Amino acid sequence: MQLIKEPTIPVKMRAMQQRVCWQDPAIASRQIDQTQLAFSSELGAEDPFSFLVLGDSGTGSGTGRHRRRRPQCQVAKLLMEQGAGASFVLHTGDLVYQVGSSEQYRRDFIRPYRDWLVGGDQEERIAYDQMTFKLPFFPVLGNHDYYDLPLLLGILSGITGPLQLLLRSLINLDVGWHGSHRGDAFARAFLDYLKGRPKQSLGDHLDQHYTSRVDGRRCLTYRPGSFTRLPNRYYSFRHAGIDVFALDSNTFNQPLPGQGSGKGGQKQQDWLAERAELHQQKAERLKAIGLELLPSLQNAEPGDRADDLAGEIEAIDEQLLDIEKRLNSEGGADSVDQEQLDWLRDRLVASWRNPAVRGRILVLHHPPYVTEATKWFQGQTLAVRHQLRRVLDQVAAELEGAQVLQGQKQPLLDLVLNGHAHCLELLRSGDTGHGDAHIPWLICGGSGYSLRRQRPEGADLQERFEAADCTVARSQLFIGRSGKGSSLRRPYSAVRLEVSAGRPPRFTLRPLVAERRQHRWESPALEPISL
Repeated sequence: MQLIKEPTIPVKMRAMQQRVCWQDPAIASRQIDQTQLAFSSELGAEDPFSFLVLGDSGTGSGTGRHRRRRPQCQVAKLLMEQGAGASFVLHTGDLVYQVGSSEQYRRDFIRPYRDWLVGGDQEERIAYDQMTFKLPFFPVLGNHDYYDLPLLLGILSGITGPLQLLLRSLINLDVGWHGSHRGDAFARAFLDYLKGRPKQSLGDHLDQHYTSRVDGRRCLTYRPGSFTRLPNRYYSFRHAGIDVFALDSNTFNQPLPGQGSGKGGQKQQDWLAERAELHQQKAERLKAIGLELLPSLQNAEPGDRADDLAGEIEAIDEQLLDIEKRLNSEGGADSVDQEQLDWLRDRLVASWRNPAVRGRILVLHHPPYVTEATKWFQGQTLAVRHQLRRVLDQVAAELEGAQVLQGQKQPLLDLVLNGHAHCLELLRSGDTGHGDAHIPWLICGGSGYSLRRQRPEGADLQERFEAADCTVARSQLFIGRSGKGSSLRRPYSAVRLEVSAGRPPRFTLRPLVAERRQHRWESPALEPISL
């Protein structure tokens, strides 16, 4: 049985639109832009600032197989220590594991990040759907934030709840009783959930909280310490002359036709064979993890090997889900969230044409470029790279036609931030022949969940162009699981990014690492990197 199930792209889009009352007459009549937010700042349009980034964090805050280690809490501690003066926090997705369930938010989000929350000194009184942040906190949806449990497994999880509580020091499947309800838990936790508001009071709410204007458009006013809600699942904001675009990549990550369907072709046979092999590997690891847990019945602590096996099982499930996506890819019009991609294209063009903007950052969960061992050849990676490339090609063509890019040496995006791959990695694309050339890609997905290794093929990423393999990107930094046995290293991570004054902006990366090595936590000081 699969531990997770995922709603289709049309279901995700429709459910999220309903939750924010997308283009309700009360919203449309006020000409409100539901994809923009603004928050006050004393900084000028070209002042320096810094911000924090974390991702794939939401587990292991004090129970189950992470009870002793608490990696997320170790990273959170570093963020609190190193976060002084930061303007905001970006989260690259997967806020709670495995299935984004509402009851997991207290343990796996509120508790580790209570210092960022109003009333955090009394965390037990904070409801997951009533969180208010002291520091602007901007997340994007990860795949686990959309996941649900199959009905039978959900019933089993509920029935065995008391037993899981009794044996919490031995085993923790990181599942709730039900799952995310198609992303509903994330929406209630972070979005302005207008669906639950009485119709007669909607207008008053809009007049109270949608009072800002950005580029002539009325939008939501984000007030740290008072009202910290996002207008939509994808959105943008501007800070000190930098436009930040946050996407929901879960609605344009469907593998492309021909990458796995094949209608009986060799590719389909290959995926079917790989699926069978992965199921066998999963069965072997489930058996092994049971043997590893048996000694724990006496000493009440699972060994490190049990932790490793659980992480491997989760990675296998992810690969199985990707293969299912490939086998079922049909390429219909509803398999791509074209509305969101068109929005990104139009906003990027407008951003480049706006003299008040000096730089652009993109945030999305799925990485188009990555050397983590399980991700580079996934159908979702290829699909997101294809869709993002297509958008950036359109942006480049329009800007070049209008001579906006004439003499410009900046790439179309100054920085792209991703999660999904459980590591910290910095890559830079080369001359790809597309609009995604010469961009730094920073993956911050190692902030709490089981870490992954770099692929054995190394740091150079290649694609086939006209029957020849060409290097399209190169990894400059990889921090993830390495070594074995007594030399095993688990460096969990987040980052602080510093943005220089002036034009064009310069970015400096400061890695924040909490490393689990030989049963102890260390925080190695790493040199800053200029992007």
